[in-house]
Amino acid sequence: MLILLLLVIVVALIFEFINGFHDTANSIATVVATKVLTPTQAVMLAAITNLVGAFSGTAVAKTISSGLVDTGMVNMTSEILICALTGAIIWNLITWALGLPSSSSHALIGGLCGAAFAAGGNNIDVLIWSKTAAVWTENKGILWKVLIPMMSSPLIGFVLGITIMGSLMAIISGMNSAGGSLASMARPKWVNAVFGKAQLLSAAYMGFAHGSNDAQKTMGIIALAVFAANGTGTLDQLPVWAEFLRPDGGEKDIDSWIVFSCALIMALGTSVGGWRIIRTLGHKMVKLHPIHGFAAETSSATILVVAAHFGMPVSTTHSISTAIMGVGFAKNPHALKLSVIERIVWAWVLTIPAAGLVAWSMVNALFLLH
Repeated sequence: MLILLLLVIVVALIFEFINGFHDTANSIATVVATKVLTPTQAVMLAAITNLVGAFSGTAVAKTISSGLVDTGMVNMTSEILICALTGAIIWNLITWALGLPSSSSHALIGGLCGAAFAAGGNNIDVLIWSKTAAVWTENKGILWKVLIPMMSSPLIGFVLGITIMGSLMAIISGMNSAGGSLASMARPKWVNAVFGKAQLLSAAYMGFAHGSNDAQKTMGIIALAVFAANGTGTLDQLPVWAEFLRPDGGEKDIDSWIVFSCALIMALGTSVGGWRIIRTLGHKMVKLHPIHGFAAETSSATILVVAAHFGMPVSTTHSISTAIMGVGFAKNPHALKLSVIERIVWAWVLTIPAAGLVAWSMVNALFLLH
C-alpha cells in the first residue's frame, strides 16, 4: 500500500534526523574540545559539510539497498522495513541517552539483518554473506561490506592516528632541535595557533566524510522500500502528487529525490547537535589540543572517504573514536582513560545484535498479530 510506503519513508527520515544529531558529536567533538570553534559554530560547520558530503556519491546506499539482503528469498515489505528502522532508532536513542558513541551505521545494519532474518522464517540464507565478482572492488555481502570493515576500520583509525600524530610530533621536535627561528615556531603558542587554523579544514573534511558515508545508509533503505513497492505493483497507479516515487532506473540507481531528502534531513539533525556524546569523545577519553584534533579528524575522515568510495558502510563513531585513542596514545599512552574506552567498546560489540534483536522481535510480533 502507498500509505505504508510513505510511512517507511517518514520513519527512515526520522532515523536520518536522529543519525544527524547522534553522530554529529563524532564529527565535531574534537574541534569543540580544542576550543577552536564554539559548539554552535561547530554544529553549523558540520551541517553544511554533511550536506555537501551527502551529494558526493551513492555507493554505500547501493550496498544497503541491494548488497546485504537477498530480496529474491524474502519480501522486504514496508512493515518489515519499519521494524528494521525502529530497531536502529531505539538502540540509537538508548546509547544517546547514556552518552555512548555507538554506531548508527551498525544499528541500521543490525536492524535490517534482524528484520530480514525474521521475515525469511529465521533462514540465515536470506542474508548475503559473501559474493565475489571478477574485480576485487566488487566484492559484496555482509562479510566484505560489514564484517571486514567493522573489524579493520577501528584498527586502521588507531594506527593512522598514531602515525599522523607521531609524524607531527617528530616534525616539531626537529624544529626545536634546529634552534633559531625554527625553534621559536615550535613553541606551544605558535603550534596551537597554526593547528587551530588547520583544524578548521580538518573539521570540514570530517563533516564532509560523515555526510558521504552516513547519509547514504538511509538512502539505501528508502530505495529498498521503493524497489519492493514497485515490484508488488504498488506504484502502478500513483496519484499525480506521488509520481516522484516511481523509480527512474533499476535497483542499482538511487533517485535524486532520495539523495536530496536524506542529505537535507541529516543536515537538519546535525544542526541540533549531540552534546552528551561530545563530552565523552572530546573530554573524557583524553585531553586534546588543536594539533591532536587535527590529527584525529584527518585520520578518521580519510577512512570514511575511502570506505564510501568502495561502498562500505563504515562507522563514523568507530573511526573517530579510535583515531582519538591513537592520537592520545602517541601523545602519552598513560593519558587514555581506559574505563571510558571500555564502555565505548561494549557499545560497539552490542550494537548490531541489540538492534537486530529489537527488529527481529518486532517482525515476529507483527506476524503474530496477522
